[in-house]
Amino acid sequence: MKKTLLFSLLTAGVSLVANAQEAVDQAATQKIREEGLNHSQVMKTAFYLTDVAGPRLSGSPGLKKAQNWAVNELKSYGLVNAKLEPWGKFGKGWQVNKNYAAITVPYYHAIIAIPKAWTSSTKGLIKSDVVLVKADTVTDFGKYKGQLAGKIVVMDVANPLVRSKNPDLSRYTDEELDKMANATAQPAGGRGRPDATDPRFAAMMAARRKTMAMRSALNNFMQQEGVALILSQGRGTDGTVFTTNGASYADTAKAALPELETSGEDYLRIVRLLRAGQKVQMEADVQTQFFTDDLKGYNVIAELPGTDKKLKDQVVMIGGHFDSWHAATGATDNAAGSAVMMEAMRILKAIGFKPKRTIRVALWSSEEQGLFGSRGYVAQHFGKRDSLKAEQGKISAYYNLDNGTGKIRGVYQQGNAGVGPIFKSWLEPFKDLGATTVTISNTGGTDHQSFDAVNIPGFQFIQDGMDYNTRTHHSNQDTYDRLVEDDLKQAATIVASFVYNTAQRAEMLPRKEAPKTTAGTN
Repeated sequence: MKKTLLFSLLTAGVSLVANAQEAVDQAATQKIREEGLNHSQVMKTAFYLTDVAGPRLSGSPGLKKAQNWAVNELKSYGLVNAKLEPWGKFGKGWQVNKNYAAITVPYYHAIIAIPKAWTSSTKGLIKSDVVLVKADTVTDFGKYKGQLAGKIVVMDVANPLVRSKNPDLSRYTDEELDKMANATAQPAGGRGRPDATDPRFAAMMAARRKTMAMRSALNNFMQQEGVALILSQGRGTDGTVFTTNGASYADTAKAALPELETSGEDYLRIVRLLRAGQKVQMEADVQTQFFTDDLKGYNVIAELPGTDKKLKDQVVMIGGHFDSWHAATGATDNAAGSAVMMEAMRILKAIGFKPKRTIRVALWSSEEQGLFGSRGYVAQHFGKRDSLKAEQGKISAYYNLDNGTGKIRGVYQQGNAGVGPIFKSWLEPFKDLGATTVTISNTGGTDHQSFDAVNIPGFQFIQDGMDYNTRTHHSNQDTYDRLVEDDLKQAATIVASFVYNTAQRAEMLPRKEAPKTTAGTN
């Protein structure tokens, strides 16, 4: 009994010591809250990234304009080593210079339509009949041979509009957050998709290859026939168009026909008229421009240098992707996250913080094409999974934000059990702001994965969904007006606090067990 009591007391003592080690500097937290919540500049930053810079498609003048502005803005905060850093070759830049399309027969109606990225221009203003093409196989092409020159083409594969049953604006419920907090560890990379050993994988890949081959053959046929413009049905309802690319950005890629991704309502109207035998005529003037003078991709980098003799070579990183799609100005994806990360750096500098470890912000490019900016940076600085560099051991953590305008509700541990108690203590001062949840769960689809892939603690914050997935993500609705000011202030304040704590902690954050590697893994 006495031994048990003694053991219990010793255990409690250890627990108290552990908790004391993770105690939060309340005075510093209050300074961060005051600056972040009452003197914020996050909306000013978001305004420049969206309304002033415009669309920030990878390689475009809009992206370069925003990047140059960000470098100068970070310098104005008093940060050092602010620069554009190349991560490797990207490809052609592209932008829309003019976009007009309207039905003229049976009546006039200007349609909602977005040029697909990296597609070509029309030959000035074109006026043409619209032709409905139905082609399920390559053999169907023959019936249209010689009939499509100079015509505007729509495919007879219209999809009915499906309105989401979810509300446009949504926040996590207490029940949803509880479920996340009580989640168990997931298998590495486990997201419910069949892997290469699953029989479904081969069938899925075969179907994809068949679809891609058919699409390529059809595009080649229409190009040979001299089609003037293609209309395709964009995903979305109520005038929202979720846009995509229609051609490769590679500098060696051949030119693709001009193509407009059209709102579901306008596309279906045209198809219904043509199926009923009604004549449809349109006019359109789509002018796009390619840029090949600089094929490299760049990230924005800046630092708040460390001051501790032993720890200043260690690094805490924060970031978010800076590039966007072109249908709007990329406000929630991801000017929001970029502005928050810039604001977090401004907050720390404004309160006079002199960190023990160096703090580095990175604003990535070409995330939308495959995390290229962060992957390139990680490869250059930290190496690859089977050939790590010394710098990999000197980075304590990377924090990312890229899920819209919603406030932070907590953080994903990304399977790193060791950080759970630490993050819980760091979130404690922000319960009143709605941030409480720490989940062992993984999340994917953005730049923290580039760090996690080389066993650097990389984390994405949990954010309220708002209208990200229903209305703004990659769409023509992703504008400044969709941003929620109070949420962005809250997010920047919490990020700044996490960075403060990580920079001042006696030890670097714990890491997961390094993944097993095989020859050729990278």
